[in-house]
Amino acid sequence: MDKILNILPGEGFGSLLFGSSMTQAEHFFGKPEEVALFDDIDEYKSTIWHYWESGFSLFFDEKIPKRFCCVEIDNLESEMWGKKIFYLKEKQIIELLKSKGIKTHEVEKQEWGEKRITIDEINIDFYFENNNLVSINYGKISAVEPLLILSN
Repeated sequence: MDKILNILPGEGFGSLLFGSSMTQAEHFFGKPEEVALFDDIDEYKSTIWHYWESGFSLFFDEKIPKRFCCVEIDNLESEMWGKKIFYLKEKQIIELLKSKGIKTHEVEKQEWGEKRITIDEINIDFYFENNNLVSINYGKISAVEPLLILSN
């Protein structure tokens, strides 16, 4: 498995690029601890590989034959643009995004209590509890149709 869980918005996760196969994912991260099928939303189905001990889950789109399309991360040691993102507060993350030219975001309080910051430009969601980052969901950027980002 990759030692550093590197968040690459719009590109991939560590060495695994969006559009990669399950075989490639297994090469980089090993066998998942659990496999699930997500089909709760009309016209959206994906196979999910959970790596619970490593703190992330990989999503493989069923429409594009089992290609890596999304990742959910809660591993505190994950890095984004060279920063350990989970150790940053909300304002610091917004400043980091601005430093990369990303200025537009939406904020929404989730019914389960978390605060979500969404950046459509790079198809990423940050989830906060008490100003602490608890998870990140992001996926491929598609000009044709937006990718549904899943929550906890």
